[in-house]
Parts: sequence; C-alpha cells; structure tokens
Amino acid sequence: MDSFSHTETGPKTDLEVARFVLSTEATALTALAASLDEKFVAALDLLAGDSEANRHGRVVISGMGKSGHIARKIAATMASTGTPAIFVHPAEASHGDLGMVLPGDRVLALSNSGETAELADLVAHTRRFAMPLVAITSRADSTLALAADVALILPNEPEAAPVGPAPTTSTTMQLALGDALAVALLTRRGFNASDFKVFHPGGKLGAKLRRVRDLMHGPDELPLCDEHRVMREALLEMTARRFGCVGVTDQQGRLCGIITDGDLRRAMGPALLDQQAGTVMTHSPLTIGPDALAGEALLAMNGPQRAVTTLFVVDPQHRPIGILHIHDLLRAGVV
Repeated sequence: MDSFSHTETGPKTDLEVARFVLSTEATALTALAASLDEKFVAALDLLAGDSEANRHGRVVISGMGKSGHIARKIAATMASTGTPAIFVHPAEASHGDLGMVLPGDRVLALSNSGETAELADLVAHTRRFAMPLVAITSRADSTLALAADVALILPNEPEAAPVGPAPTTSTTMQLALGDALAVALLTRRGFNASDFKVFHPGGKLGAKLRRVRDLMHGPDELPLCDEHRVMREALLEMTARRFGCVGVTDQQGRLCGIITDGDLRRAMGPALLDQQAGTVMTHSPLTIGPDALAGEALLAMNGPQRAVTTLFVVDPQHRPIGILHIHDLLRAGVV
C-alpha cells in the first residue's frame, strides 16, 4: 500500500487520513495473521511454562518507548486471563530491577528494530540464567531476534504516519500479536468465565460474572402457594412477600406457574378470590438455575418473547429454591 502523502492541491481530508490509517493497519494485521507458523506455537510452549523448571514462574514482558507501552498492555491482558505476567522497564532493569526477573520466569521482549540498547542487560540476564526468551521484532537478522529462543517476526508493512517512521502499524501488530498469545494461552489452560471473575471482581463486568446464587433471595423469602389453594390465600402470600408475584407449585413441589399483577387484572371478576391458583396462573414461567451468571439472568429478564422483573431460581427437578428480582441486579451493579 502506498504511504500517505498530500495531494497536489492540498492535504487530504480528515476522514481520508483516518480511513487510510485504519485500512493500512488492517492490511498489516491480515498479513500478520497469514505469517503465523510453527514459531508461534513454539513461543506459546515457552511462555506457557509447562516445563518443570518454569512451572511456577511468570511471563516478564519488556520494551522501550512505544514498544514499552504495548508491553505493559500485553502484561495486563495476560495477568487478567490467568497467565501470571509483569512488565519490567528495560532501563530500570539495568539499575536494579533485574532482581525482579527470577529463574523460572519467561521473558517476552518487544523491539521493532531489534536493536534497542536498553534491552541488552535484560537479554544478557536471560542467557546467563537460562530463562526462555521470546522476541517480537520486525527484523529476523537483528540482535534481539538472533539472541532469542524464538523470534516472532512482524511482516514488513508500512507505518501509517504521513511523516517519518512514527510507530503506528508496527505497534498495532505488536499489540494484536500480544493479544493472540494471551488468548491462545488462556485457551490452552481452559480458562473460563468463573476464572475470569476471580481476576475481575470490580465494576460492571465483575458484577455480571457473579452467580445467581450469590444474589437471589433464599427459600425463606419465597412467595409460593399450591396450585389448589384459593386466590384469597395466594393474594395474602403475594402481598406478604412483596415481589409482585407468587409462584405456583404442583403436588411434587415443582414450579408449574406464576401469578403476577397482570394475571390478576386478566382474571378480575366477582369470583376471583374463590378460584384456585392453578386456574389463574401463567403456565411455564421463566426460570433460571443457581449457577447461571448474573449477566445471563439479566438477558433472560429482557428476553425477546417477554420482559419480566422476577425470575424464580429452580433446582434440576424444577423445584423453586430462590427468587431474583431486577432490583437485586441493579443493587449489584449488573444493569
């Protein structure tokens, strides 16, 4: 792709510049994906720490300048997805922080040129203590690539900046390759939503990853009545519990229906209080299991067929064991 330049009549428009940058970087990412080979798998083998010598170590990630900013992000992504990782500044490493890089650790070093002088002491440290070293660089014949156990070479794609070699395309490829490593590592490990919650307890994301059993009201607060009870008794139960509904159970204690304010309006008449709950209820109400995620409960409440404010929580035999109200999700920060 041609590098950006001004037109003869003046500079390109802002939108043209922005689209050029994005299309240039998108082309580079496509080339990066096509370039991956067995070296990527070899890098994963080293970073995973599956050998006895590296089983309890961390991934130490380092880079200088723009590569350093990308290295910090990769370290944060790995750490949050189950791969113990830290960022070490290469210049600080030369002044004492090498003590943070211990035998058993694996090192991932980023340098577009592969000749970043500040990385020299860190690279030498890995060689001295036989620590696995993976490099991300654009030059296969660079000092860093030749020193590394595995070198992941970025495709030779143009930077997207109009003047000089300002890192744009190259840092985008570094970031994307770091994401690819992190996601491949979590996939190998079988990292799942429950594991993710452990590392993300705060904020809305952490709230959505909480389990229904953590938020629901328990058996002592359940508004329930038998399907053969008359409506005056069902209404007393509904009013006492203040969830705006009452669950209806069959003779085996399974939830077979629900009575809400809407059901009362539809059944309104002089004989309502003497009717059996089973004749007024809505059959097959929406339910959820106790191990479902809070985010799944929110999705169920806002379902395409019907929106509800309350879900009964049931066991595998469909017996009610709890109840979850939209207000519970609001208080937990899920909504």
